[in-house]
Amino acid sequence: MTRQVFTEDAYAQTCDAVVVAVSADGIELDQTVFYATSGGQPGDSGFLERADGSQIVITGVRYADGSKITILHEIEDGAALPDVGEKLIAHIDWERRHRLMRMHTACHLLSVALPLPITGAAVSETDSRIDFDMTETADKAELTAKLMELVEGNHSVFTRWITPDELAANPGLVKSKNVRPPTGVDRIRLVCIGDDAVVDSQPCGGTHVSETGEIGEIHIGKIEKKGRENRRMRIRFGPLPQ
Repeated sequence: MTRQVFTEDAYAQTCDAVVVAVSADGIELDQTVFYATSGGQPGDSGFLERADGSQIVITGVRYADGSKITILHEIEDGAALPDVGEKLIAHIDWERRHRLMRMHTACHLLSVALPLPITGAAVSETDSRIDFDMTETADKAELTAKLMELVEGNHSVFTRWITPDELAANPGLVKSKNVRPPTGVDRIRLVCIGDDAVVDSQPCGGTHVSETGEIGEIHIGKIEKKGRENRRMRIRFGPLPQ
């Protein structure tokens, strides 16, 4: 099992690690700051630093066999492989991670500004999307204004843990229409926004900024019709183009 440092501290940029296993699928560490692809958020990039200062470039990060326990750090074909038991320092590409954290938090705010069932989502560094179960369109300027009001409110963003029974007793916490929280676990991570989660609270395993003001200026860049009852909202950084 890989200790997932990013779950405890999204701002951690490095960590010491020991190589647990090496295979054609990737390198397994005892702990890592690398976020593994899941929940619509791509995995981190970066490198592993060896004792001699050389670097092993990480090209992808994913969970092994769809589990949420073991994380595999993928490397380029022909790259030097570390030894099992070797001590390394894991480094993420912080600038990229921080953009993803800002964007992922912005996606949470969009689900507040437009409180409808979510049918899909994907986070990227510059252009993220959320698909909503809706038949009508929306006004980009009005929706952007709602988003920026939440950003400029500089609400705190934090996590807390609840039991599956607590989630079952509060089904409204789940905003996704098609994806359900994991089963067979002892606890579920909630990402909360605002004092006492007054703005939002929903299950999520991704990385987020600690205050909404850190997101910066964002806007709805495009609204697409993806079916009779599906509208795709695209979020982008910067001001709404005139």
